[in-house]
Amino acid sequence: MDSLINAAARALAGGDALGALKRVALRDDPSALALRGIAMAQLGEHPRARELLQRAARGFGAHEELARARCIVAEAEVALAMRDLRGSPRTLATAAGTLEARADLANALQARLIAVRRLLLLGRLEEAAAALTRLDARDMSPSLTAVAELAAAELALRSLRISAAQAAFERAHQAATRACVPALLAEVAEARATLDRPAARRCAGGVEQALRLDEVAALMASSGLVVDACRRGLHAGATWLPLARRPVLFALARALAEAWPADVDRQALIACAFRIRRPDETHRARLRVEIGRLRALISPYAHIEASARGFVLKLHEGGDAVVLAPPVDGEQAALVALLSDGVPWSTSALALALGASQRTVQRALAELETGGRVRSVGRTRARRWLSPPLAGFTTILLLPAALPPE
Repeated sequence: MDSLINAAARALAGGDALGALKRVALRDDPSALALRGIAMAQLGEHPRARELLQRAARGFGAHEELARARCIVAEAEVALAMRDLRGSPRTLATAAGTLEARADLANALQARLIAVRRLLLLGRLEEAAAALTRLDARDMSPSLTAVAELAAAELALRSLRISAAQAAFERAHQAATRACVPALLAEVAEARATLDRPAARRCAGGVEQALRLDEVAALMASSGLVVDACRRGLHAGATWLPLARRPVLFALARALAEAWPADVDRQALIACAFRIRRPDETHRARLRVEIGRLRALISPYAHIEASARGFVLKLHEGGDAVVLAPPVDGEQAALVALLSDGVPWSTSALALALGASQRTVQRALAELETGGRVRSVGRTRARRWLSPPLAGFTTILLLPAALPPE
């Protein structure tokens, strides 16, 4: 390795991206291309950085598999920053294996952590938790430890394990302090602030109350019936009943819980469940069928009685029936929650994260764009979507595939 490459690498390690570019900007050998790619990534020029890293990986020969593996890991991190989630995880896993075999444990751990963060973005939380458990923390640098603890904290928050999240945040703060990286300290502080922000609204008896995550966890641990409009399901004691794929039953349960202990008019139930303003006898018959299905579903915890004008929810034991509403209204709350991280997302990445088709996501984005809630940059395949940051509350309960409360 020549002196200019050494000097550029030292400049990058110190965060001096421009200083590194001054030394290798006119060179096209694989080592210089890799350093130029990393420098461009530090400057936020992700598309150019990715192109340079791909050229560098192709330029290294068969006997330079260690250097090629490092380029693959760097490109994977850039792809993650660009929210391009289409790449195969097998390539990254192979690169991590090569790095481990060549005793480059720091970059191997970096590759494993990139895989964990990708799984978190895709909402594959159980796989992310398993991958995080397999990491060997003994050889981690303070900065990698902080990133790993942030991932552990997010996993804990999405399953409402608040004490575990607080402990992970504390370990992440200590690690970031040891690493002395201001950007990492700021990231930990921003993530930690999630605990102090409203995460949902408690709706009962016509009164709304903002709740933090710890208060949401306490509500879930209480007796009574909670209609969770963030995760689309019912929570009764230790039982979780998902209703994300049964929207009519969920709409009926929410309407009955919002009115509890009063009853709800049949016309109102038909309007909220079937979205029909002028019902006929067929809709009333269908309402009775759907109420019967909901009655059977919640029979261990409550029953639904017919009243003079509609139906009313009756709980078997003490406690209240409440609705846990998301901090933002609308059918596309999960989409807005993903876009609120301030990073441009492609339609394909959003579709992967939401588990929906690209056409479905495109229709939802067009609807949000008409309402001025999102905007796009670029054209055709380079088009990316952005949303203004949602200040004042956290949307972590709206992220896709959030784990049910434990």
